[in-house]
Order: sequence, then structure tokens, then C-alpha cells
Amino acid sequence: MATKKKIEPLTGDALLAKVKELDTYTKEEKARECGYYTVTKNGVERVNMMKFYNALIEAEGVELDSNTSAQGRGGRAATYRISVQSNGNLLIGSAYTKKMSLQPGDEFEISLGRKHIHLKQVGADDEE
Repeated sequence: MATKKKIEPLTGDALLAKVKELDTYTKEEKARECGYYTVTKNGVERVNMMKFYNALIEAEGVELDSNTSAQGRGGRAATYRISVQSNGNLLIGSAYTKKMSLQPGDEFEISLGRKHIHLKQVGADDEE
């Protein structure tokens, strides 16, 4: 069995070009040809599909990771829906306050409609 020299995994435009060049290959063969495999102690070749897919996504310029805080805590995404708590309060979560760059102490005017509540930041310029 001939030993194939392991190549450095391709990234960026080189990866995209190689994948297009190998359009008739299976996805495993494409990953292997682009350098996304390891050889075990027993000489068994293992294709690392996850690293290959991640490299393809990055090469395409798709940003999957959100801008998380310095502690690396992402939290839940804003759903733009809240529920009245058992004590009758409405709690607006940090996802909304961060998105609006609000700081502790920022004030709002509350206006009530028939089926809605509007919050208008005191001192903010009208954007609408």
C-alpha cells in the first residue's frame, strides 16, 4: 500500500476552487482531496467532514457565530414576545436592551393603546 503524503487542508478561495474542480467526486472524496482527513495509528484514514464543512462555510463568508460577550455567554435570541409574569410585571430581557445599546438608568415614556404598549426613550431622537 503506497503511503500518501498528507497535504495541508485548503481554505478560502483555494478550497472553493478545488471543490468546484472535484464536482464529480463524493463529499467524502472532496474532503479527503482538500486535506480534511487524519491517519490513525493503525494506518486507517478518517475523513473529518465537520472541519471540511466549517472551512467551506467560512470560505463562503457565512458568519454563523454571533457577537457574544467577552465571557462567551450567548444566551437566548430575542423573540420579540414577552409574557406577563405572575406578579403582573412585564420583564424586557437583556437581549432587547443590548440590541438597543441601552444603559442602566435610561428612561422611557409608556403610552398605552387598545392592545399595545409603546416605549419611547426619553431624550432619544425620533427615528420613525
